[in-house]
Amino acid sequence: MTENEKNQSEIARREFVGLSVAAGLAATAGSMEGAGLEVVETNVDIKTPDGTCDAAFIHPKSGSYPGVLIWTDAFGLRPSMRDIGKRVAAEGYSVLVPNPFYRVAKNPFTDASGFNFQTDMGKIQPLMASVNAPGAAEKDATAFVAFLDAQKEVNKSKKIGTQGYCMGGPLVVRTAATLPNRIGAGGSFHGGNLVTDQPSSPHLLAPKIKARMYFGVAANDDMRQPDAKDKLKEAFAAAKVPAEIEVYTNSQHGWCVRDMPGGIFNQADSDKAFGKLVALYKAGLA
Repeated sequence: MTENEKNQSEIARREFVGLSVAAGLAATAGSMEGAGLEVVETNVDIKTPDGTCDAAFIHPKSGSYPGVLIWTDAFGLRPSMRDIGKRVAAEGYSVLVPNPFYRVAKNPFTDASGFNFQTDMGKIQPLMASVNAPGAAEKDATAFVAFLDAQKEVNKSKKIGTQGYCMGGPLVVRTAATLPNRIGAGGSFHGGNLVTDQPSSPHLLAPKIKARMYFGVAANDDMRQPDAKDKLKEAFAAAKVPAEIEVYTNSQHGWCVRDMPGGIFNQADSDKAFGKLVALYKAGLA
């Protein structure tokens, strides 16, 4: 990277951080328009090239707002993910939470807390494979965003946001790269396999992305792959895409989701991550 490119990347980083801080302060002060809105939740079916996807559509009771697409973790569309969708919607967004495994099963889990990672992985591997197959997420993202854009509750003059948890993290990156002119902000929380040694590694999609990005990294994920955060930073800086990468040193993989097994959920860091998300959307969904 040339010295000029380094300077431009630093300017972009500072701009993003400044906007994030400003938006975060506004939220803390209770001045954020739309916070605490009454929301409505409906079950919807969305046609995709590969079938019909069941999903939850959650939005404020009245009005039109920026759209948000939530990619779930490996346990799919269930009450805990619907609750995340409701929390986002209450801030003034129209939110879609699809079942990413519709090709294989309809809502295979209602709760993840009893899952045993040592003995039960065989239950979720085929599910994850169905959405991680080449081209699958890209087709889905296009269909999901088209659904949002067709709803009267979505303000189509605003950019769309997308967020994802665990396996949903890479799907956020793929969505932002697939629809760069529509996605304005993307947040990954304890995302897995964001940086691999394969040509299909999500971090290599940075040049295709125009959205502001945020990556919240779990402490144990950082310990397992300590160079991933640096490669993420380098990739997005080189692409001149504003991106913040933050390690949550007190939290383990899955900390944002209430029903994660093993007591992984961390309320304080979950709230911190949500504040980062709201700041990201305030800055990016213009």
